[in-house]
Amino acid sequence: MTDPENHRPEPALRPTRRSLRFATLRTILAMILREMSTTYGRTPGGYAWVVLEPVLGIALLSALFSLGFRSPPLGINFPVFYATGLLPFFMFNDISAKMAQSVNFSRALLSYPRVTYIDALIARLILSVLTQLLVSFIVLASIRLIWETRTFFQAGPVLLGYLMVIALGIGVGTMNCFLVTMFPIWQRIWSIITRPLLFISGVIILYESIPEAYSAFFWLNPLLHAISKVRSGFYPSYDAPWVSPAYVFAVSLILTVLGLVFLHRYHRDMLER
Repeated sequence: MTDPENHRPEPALRPTRRSLRFATLRTILAMILREMSTTYGRTPGGYAWVVLEPVLGIALLSALFSLGFRSPPLGINFPVFYATGLLPFFMFNDISAKMAQSVNFSRALLSYPRVTYIDALIARLILSVLTQLLVSFIVLASIRLIWETRTFFQAGPVLLGYLMVIALGIGVGTMNCFLVTMFPIWQRIWSIITRPLLFISGVIILYESIPEAYSAFFWLNPLLHAISKVRSGFYPSYDAPWVSPAYVFAVSLILTVLGLVFLHRYHRDMLER
């Protein structure tokens, strides 16, 4: 017989790193599916509107500027010119806006110990990036099939430009996630600050067309660099040597690190608000 004094209960098995990673992946996937159902699944046209929004914007800009100009600033086709600017612009807005609301959107789920603010950020990032990339492909491919655009797709500059857009969206979204959740008034302030962004990011006006007195100020806008890089991948004659990927990635990294530091420090206080 075993001695009862020497009999000790076996220690509980600790979860392995592999099981923790699997649990994290399941959590992120569940949050992505929840995001899809709540954001796009509530109305019949939820998914269709994601594509229609940029299409209507491109059509409006093309119609307005074709009345006063014979050709766009680059090439011969108005829709493809504005598509190469609007689509990256919409991607940045979508990523940054969704990540900024990650804590507020998933506040109820964050009360569970296995769900973290990092899971919420990653889930919204993945869904936004995949959705916007699909929209960009559908819209650009459709335009090039319908019209003679005389553009040539170069994968390298386009992919680099979209990586710059994604990185900047992550940086701004992570930082704003802390600011919007901690200081709700910041959301209104940010919406006012960014209203001119469409006009100073190279969507409508090329950087080369900006008067020299203001060009240095415009150059500081990292989104202008990213959009111009994407556009250079469709117009071989548009070199844009002033574009600095290093500047965009540096700004994005600084914002991301600062945002994560503040979120780590104050996330418990944020959940109690």
